[in-house]
Amino acid sequence: MNDLRDDSVDWRKLREFADVDLTQSYVLSWRVEADTLFVDIDLLLLETHPFYEQPRPAEKVCIRPAVIEFPHCDTMSATGIPGAKVVDIADKISHGPIRSLRRLSSGQYEMDGEFGTVWIDAERPILRLKGL
Repeated sequence: MNDLRDDSVDWRKLREFADVDLTQSYVLSWRVEADTLFVDIDLLLLETHPFYEQPRPAEKVCIRPAVIEFPHCDTMSATGIPGAKVVDIADKISHGPIRSLRRLSSGQYEMDGEFGTVWIDAERPILRLKGL
């Protein structure tokens, strides 16, 4: 019997994403500056997050603007989007809810959502809340 294991690492096991819920978060835009890919998101903070605030009366959860940075983004590809340059691909990716993010055994990151599937070859992501 073959032991076919998936050696990918789900975002929940990456320290950068502690105390947030990406599956309840929303990608607003993709952009590239120098060699860094920036994914602007509305991020759901869990009650255990240090910057969590009680939702306002009209809100049900704590959502804050944030950005996921992928430094030294060498290559990138996306379903249904042809292109060779990272900046050209980033300009064509849509927005929408995130379904998953994982680090593949190859070292690439795979983000999936309403916008399709995106493969990112970069260093470890950095999650930053905006305005702090």
